[in-house]
Amino acid sequence: MSTGDLLNIEPPELQFPFELKKQISCSMQLLNKTDKHVAFKVKTTNPKKYCVRPNSGIVLPHSTCNVVVTMQAQKETPPDMQCKDKFLLQGAVASPGATPKDITPELFNKESGNLVEECKLKVNYVAPPRPPSPVREGSEEGSSPRASISDNGSIDTNAAPRSFAESNDKSSEAMALISKLTEEKNSAIQQSKKLHQELELLRRQGNKSSGGISLMYVLLIGLLGLLLGYMLK
Repeated sequence: MSTGDLLNIEPPELQFPFELKKQISCSMQLLNKTDKHVAFKVKTTNPKKYCVRPNSGIVLPHSTCNVVVTMQAQKETPPDMQCKDKFLLQGAVASPGATPKDITPELFNKESGNLVEECKLKVNYVAPPRPPSPVREGSEEGSSPRASISDNGSIDTNAAPRSFAESNDKSSEAMALISKLTEEKNSAIQQSKKLHQELELLRRQGNKSSGGISLMYVLLIGLLGLLLGYMLK
């Protein structure tokens, strides 16, 4: 804080979070710590680069006034992020009941015997604030479930547990399907073994009765083979 006999200035220097091709503003607060009306005026070494609102005015006794300084969009980054621009804030005692319309250049003329207070302010460029990191959906391993916000703005604390339960249900369904397929495969293998045994029995009986393999026996073996292949797929 810059302290004078008439005004306190906060902050003592102007800091701009510099970004290319973007207007940037910062503000300072003037505090009148006297029982009198205090007029102020803001000057800068680079008036084309900055816009000051208000650049002059009256601060009432024991009151404050906010001044906004806007830097025009810059096309190039300054070397080493250094800025040589400066501001000069002048303060002078005004007549009781004075308004901004009563402010004249003569009021800040020391040679006229007026009490004029001056404060120089430096300009600093700082890095712009980082954007917030994105929040991962769902809960991380080892952490508690997070609440979610619904479309109407209410907080749904059951969203994460519900998602976890749905995941468990899907896992159980998958296990049941695998178990069912395994049972069907085992059943098909048993049927295959049974068919092989019956074919062997038919072959032995055919050998005893005719001493050879009949056409019906060959067709039966072919049909059984096709049926077995279909069941094992």
